[in-house]
Amino acid sequence: MKNVITISREFGSGGHTVGEQIAEKLGYKFYDKEIIEKIASESGLSQKYVNENAEYAPGTNIFSYGFVGRNALGESISDILWQAQCNVIKEIAQEGNCVIVGRCADYILKDKDNVLNVFIHADMDFRIDRIINNYGETNEKPEKRLITKDKKRKANYRYYTDQIWGQAQNYHITLDSSVIGIDKCSEIIIDIINNIS
Repeated sequence: MKNVITISREFGSGGHTVGEQIAEKLGYKFYDKEIIEKIASESGLSQKYVNENAEYAPGTNIFSYGFVGRNALGESISDILWQAQCNVIKEIAQEGNCVIVGRCADYILKDKDNVLNVFIHADMDFRIDRIINNYGETNEKPEKRLITKDKKRKANYRYYTDQIWGQAQNYHITLDSSVIGIDKCSEIIIDIINNIS
């Protein structure tokens, strides 16, 4: 039975919304921003720091981790955050019946049989339109904003998992929300859960 769903997503693709819809329709618990408080408590780091760094590398490539400070044990703040994130995600997954968005949950739970790993992506125009409508305009061009956030997610994923973020082999299913639509993505995932459980 697959009663834990992880959703990795490109920024602006609607993965958060897909996750919310699935959780609501299946009666599952939903974790995205909700997980930040738990990680902050586990790590001793502020919620603001966790929110800004739990999914993102310090820079746009894995080499940016070479420039962060380390304690006497050789751990960086990023490493402490990563360990807390792993602990919290494993604890949440043990309870079952949940949807977890982002934070390398697919990798952290890779040895669990009850997990369905999903990746949501979309074309650039669709994503630009969504972030402008959902988050508003900023001084930074929307396309640059999308590219930077995804590069930081990709670098974080690569550094801690040694895998390529978004590569189909790392997930059970990948969906293009700009072609299929956000609602249909949710329906497909729910259908899979109902038919393989």
